[in-house]
Amino acid sequence: MTKVKLNVLFKKMQKDDKKEVLMFHVLSDELPHADDLLKMPGTIVYLSVEKSEVEPIGAEFVSIQRDSKKTVLKFNVKGDTKDKINKLYPFAGENVSITLEPSQMSIDEFYEE
Repeated sequence: MTKVKLNVLFKKMQKDDKKEVLMFHVLSDELPHADDLLKMPGTIVYLSVEKSEVEPIGAEFVSIQRDSKKTVLKFNVKGDTKDKINKLYPFAGENVSITLEPSQMSIDEFYEE
């Protein structure tokens, strides 16, 4: 799988006990890179937000949901990356470009780190 770059609406950041949930909306009828994206849920990816100066963050790609108006991409990020996540906060609610790069890490390895 290759890197996937998407223009998205950074819809939501939500804090949980042990993780942060990041939600992005692809606002178009067509989903760019659909074939690659549909293989990613249930895996670990490196997520980066263009213009944020935050190095790529390891995240669990939880789900991808489509309806007639949008595609929702949901990610879980471990709570110990709080410093990086806080730097993304100013981008929430804005249109951003994100890059997703597949990781070789398993979900178990990700949460054990």
